[in-house]
Amino acid sequence: MTLGGRGRTALVSRRWGHLAAAWSVTFAVLHLYWGLGGSVGLAESAGTDLAEQRPTWFVVLGLYGVALTLGVAAVLGLALARVHSVRRSGRLLTVLGAGLAAVLLARAVAIELLLLADAGYGGGAISEAQRSWTLVVWNPWFLVGGTTFGLAARAARRRWTSRSAR
Repeated sequence: MTLGGRGRTALVSRRWGHLAAAWSVTFAVLHLYWGLGGSVGLAESAGTDLAEQRPTWFVVLGLYGVALTLGVAAVLGLALARVHSVRRSGRLLTVLGAGLAAVLLARAVAIELLLLADAGYGGGAISEAQRSWTLVVWNPWFLVGGTTFGLAARAARRRWTSRSAR
């Protein structure tokens, strides 16, 4: 069985939602790993003090809370992969996906620019290792997430607008 042009396009466009969900799950697993006591990359992400002291508020909100939020984002990614109607739910999902994409992209660009512009690294508040990891690992990761959610929202919108035009 082969897919026609529309079927293949729909299948490919749904992949963006699945990729966005996979991005979210991967990042959520990393936060759960840190929340359960893992340490690789935490000091470079959150700073040495938080990584060593692990105050309760940080573990609950900054690690488990973020993991939960990323779980919700994964559900959004899967929902974007399934959007096929012009009903309010389809429109709401695409707006949420585009909004999440905008937040992730704005975060990546803003932090990148701030770190590149600040030769003093925040008056010593940010270590060189934390700065390097943020510039090379974390910000590109947010850029990938923002891009995949943006493309997932765009693909979902195209699917339901093409259906409404028929």
